[in-house]
Amino acid sequence: MPDSPAAPLVTPLAASSLAACLDRPDYPRLAARLRRLNGCAQPIHLRGHVEHRDPLTGEQLHRYTTAHEPGGVLRVACKTRRASRCPACAETYRADTYQLIRAGLVGGKGVPDSVTSHPAAFVTLTAPSFGVVHTHREKNGHVQPCHPRRNAGACPHGRSQSCTTRHSAEDARLGEPLCPDCYDYAGSVLFNALAPELWRRFTLALRRRVAKAAGLTLAELNAAATLSFAKVAEYQRRGIVHFHAVIRLDGPGGPTSSPQPWATYDALADAIDQAVPAVSVTTPEAPGVPSRRLTWGAQLDVRPITTSGDLTDQAVAGYIAKYATKAAECLGTLDRRIGPADNLNALPITPHARRLIAECLRLGSLEEMTALRLTEWAHMLGFRGHFSTKSRRYSTTLGALRQARITHNQQQHETSTGRLPLTPEDQVLVVAHWSYAGRGLTPGESLLAAALSGHPVRLFDPSSSPQGRST
Repeated sequence: MPDSPAAPLVTPLAASSLAACLDRPDYPRLAARLRRLNGCAQPIHLRGHVEHRDPLTGEQLHRYTTAHEPGGVLRVACKTRRASRCPACAETYRADTYQLIRAGLVGGKGVPDSVTSHPAAFVTLTAPSFGVVHTHREKNGHVQPCHPRRNAGACPHGRSQSCTTRHSAEDARLGEPLCPDCYDYAGSVLFNALAPELWRRFTLALRRRVAKAAGLTLAELNAAATLSFAKVAEYQRRGIVHFHAVIRLDGPGGPTSSPQPWATYDALADAIDQAVPAVSVTTPEAPGVPSRRLTWGAQLDVRPITTSGDLTDQAVAGYIAKYATKAAECLGTLDRRIGPADNLNALPITPHARRLIAECLRLGSLEEMTALRLTEWAHMLGFRGHFSTKSRRYSTTLGALRQARITHNQQQHETSTGRLPLTPEDQVLVVAHWSYAGRGLTPGESLLAAALSGHPVRLFDPSSSPQGRST
């Protein structure tokens, strides 16, 4: 299996800790609990108890307490969506997102199969340019020069405005500006901060364009059609978000009702093409930072989703689900908030990310920019929106999928153990008290959890340690 950043490292200390785990008298219970985490790398520790009582008599029917658990705590999965923190839980989130997106295209999870006949488009909305950056381009399978420009000369800072390098797809320079001093860092972080508002205005404009094309008012459109969507935010190499979205045109009842005869894919695509350039957002004005008008970038991609071909429901669902588990850390920045005690110059981040974060902190300190919360979201390069969102009628919800899984697991547990409830008519009063007691695993527990779940580990290289190098 390939190495993962969150995979435990087999060091001498971890091996010793693993031996201690295997020698514990409560090892069977510990192993059972770790196995139920399904490879979670940073489980939450809870301490407390749950009591089941008869609501009429007050008789205690069953009591669970963490006092009998290994270490006196119950370890539960962290359920994070970030693959950089916990690949196992992120994979569950990715799978749920995949089911949610696909259900809105082919049915299932409470959505009728007839939804496949509703016009649906896969839309990519990008950001405008804030400066020339190194890029990877291909033509007919051949890598092209980055930015070849004859007689380009130098920028005001003395740097060449041309780059003839044929960058590989893994080149660390991708997304880095040709001249960092020419790059518009303020515009970049302000676009990230206001991208959710720009999306909201786009959805409003889209409804107006659809209504106009159908010869209806907005009020009449509500009674004739429903626009449903699901979207995900992806960071481009240059550190700016763009959105991938599934936009579907339904009848008035959502996915359960057929679209009107005028509601075709062409009508939807034309409305999208008209709505994107029609919206903009104005940034706040502050001393030394003039207000500006931000719009979507010129690169707009609108394609139909089909049941066969290159852009199928499976391909779209897989594409969106993949980016639902990623964030700005994929660009060389952090996956945690930046605190007042952090030394920006000492953080393990790329120079481009450092300048973007510094710009967030600079603008965030201005009173006029307080509402954008740039300081709080500096590690996300200014973006504070939800990474994956959907309209109410698109399909099922992540909460419903999680609850179905919880209910299934509870039923399996009750069937195998004979615990409560005894019959569906039973009424049981549940009294619970929980408190947070920490998170994470010891090095030995991490190795044991990985072994039990089949997840990868990283082998210790003595040559990478000062103590392991020969003199």
